[in-house]
Amino acid sequence: MTDVITIVLVDDHPVVREGLRGMLEAEPDLSVVGEAGSGGEAVAVVAALRPDVVLMDLRMPGLDGVGATERIVAAGGPSRVVVLTTYETDSDILRAVEAGASGYLLKDASRAELAGAVRAAKRGETVLAPSVAGRLVRQVRQPAKQALSGREIEVLGLVAKGRTNAEIGASLHISEATVKTHLLRTFTKLDVSDRTAAVTTAMARGLLG
Repeated sequence: MTDVITIVLVDDHPVVREGLRGMLEAEPDLSVVGEAGSGGEAVAVVAALRPDVVLMDLRMPGLDGVGATERIVAAGGPSRVVVLTTYETDSDILRAVEAGASGYLLKDASRAELAGAVRAAKRGETVLAPSVAGRLVRQVRQPAKQALSGREIEVLGLVAKGRTNAEIGASLHISEATVKTHLLRTFTKLDVSDRTAAVTTAMARGLLG
């Protein structure tokens, strides 16, 4: 007899959890043993039930999916966390992977894909949606020098809102010359020559919300 894989579903929409439960429990070797509607609730439910796999939504009120994943992984239990979300920006993917998620799937996955991913996660494998895998590969291949600092992202975010260098300096309590320095470094890292291209490129890479 095949061992049954236990699962906890985490999503702030009850209808989503109900749909996932129906898909997964149609498989004879999968059993949904618990649900949670928030990150905080997920941490408590997983600690109590110690499931094999946790399917974790990313965007939830309060503690989000990344924060919940970090706490579950840090607790050192047996549960493997697989993110299941509609979002696939580079920043979301990297945050989830850095938090310790064993996989990253999109909600348009078929029942067979979902069930296969749960089984793979239980075996200790990493499971990624094809588009997500492609994004991660591109991130890894990008030279490290292209990583923007927190301050550079902050400055670029204000540029995206149409602020002038003087206005950005006043907002961040830095000189206008320092703003220009941050922008020049950003242009070099993104391989662009102007403010508009910098904002467009950063948004395409998921660096700006």
